[in-house]
Amino acid sequence: MTAQLIQIGLIREEKIPLDNRVAFTPLQCKWIMTHYPGIRITVQPSPHRSYKDEEYEAAGIPVQENLSHCSILMGIKEVPPEQLIPGKTYLFFSHTKKQQPQNQPMLQAILEKEITLIDYECLVHEDGQRILGFGFFAGVVGAHNGLLEYGRRTGLFDFKRVHECHDFQELITHYFGVKLPPLKIVATGSGRVTAGILEVMGLLAIKYIPPEEFLFNEYAYPVYTQLKAGELYLRKTDKTYSREDFHANPAQYDCKFLPYVTSSDILMNGIYWEKDIEPLFTWSDLTKDNFRIRVIADITDDKHGSIPCNLGDGTIENPSYGVNRYTQKKTAPYEEDSVTMMCVGNLPNELPRDASQFFGDQLMKYVFDELLKEKSPMIEKATITRNGRLTERYAYLQEYATGSGSKASVVE
Repeated sequence: MTAQLIQIGLIREEKIPLDNRVAFTPLQCKWIMTHYPGIRITVQPSPHRSYKDEEYEAAGIPVQENLSHCSILMGIKEVPPEQLIPGKTYLFFSHTKKQQPQNQPMLQAILEKEITLIDYECLVHEDGQRILGFGFFAGVVGAHNGLLEYGRRTGLFDFKRVHECHDFQELITHYFGVKLPPLKIVATGSGRVTAGILEVMGLLAIKYIPPEEFLFNEYAYPVYTQLKAGELYLRKTDKTYSREDFHANPAQYDCKFLPYVTSSDILMNGIYWEKDIEPLFTWSDLTKDNFRIRVIADITDDKHGSIPCNLGDGTIENPSYGVNRYTQKKTAPYEEDSVTMMCVGNLPNELPRDASQFFGDQLMKYVFDELLKEKSPMIEKATITRNGRLTERYAYLQEYATGSGSKASVVE
């Protein structure tokens, strides 16, 4: 396949709010074109991309509006239906596999325009682990923001916003010499998001304490503990945990988080959630006098999900709001009877250059060669539509895609 010239286009992000990440950085584009002589990359100009048009041009990558010569088009977020070019192969996070209603018109346009859609979210290793994602940087930014909000709520310390830093390295230098007061942080999860949280804990020399000690002791310095799924959820019948069984039968598990609401100042939530999983606590728990948590960084960010007082997203500019513990109403961020909520759906956009570089690295290591093959099981599993028809794996999207109950065409 690489014997013929393959034209790849990096599209401009146009979903609102505007995203500033990109699939490949200028240097990554240059590396690809150097090591794959049959590949040419063209970049659509963008005034809001974290890597400027001039940086691509300096790396020898052409920048032009018209990408009609490209057979493969790569973005990050959903593409507005009117921007989709007929007959192309697109790669982006489509957020359609769970039949998200807001993206139904886009999927309908993809079918009408006979487009092949490969969804980044559906690209997995042989063991089922996702290949691509921005979770690590969501964790970094979310942990920083959680600490920042606690500092501003208490008046004990202050941080600058992450998006005011040029990149992750500048953020790290911002931590030099920072001395935090005694505080207790509980982090949930064990995936990429939590890895980002733990990165910030390490950079700030916040000491890890095992969960059983964390619950019952106080410390003269900042500490954190981590609760993985097996420490948070136990089967109701025999008080054991199995990852496979938990994901298959989440309603059969109890959540064991409640003791930590009395012993933690900040909750950094990075654990997976779906609707049948019991929340970490209830609205009733919030009203109790011993509910100690004052700041919740809900990095997983499911509205009314594992955190019941997640009332919806803030923004990068204004990431936090308060929730009154008794009235359940949204308030200003730091009112006395409120818990401060930090809930932002696009946290990696605060470190877009680093997030883009990491994403492009994963693409090059694990996906790019597969994309160039005539047949690839990995790519096949992630292909939602081919030439405007649903693939067999995603045939369950038929009624969602048509919006009527009539059947869409399915590739067998």
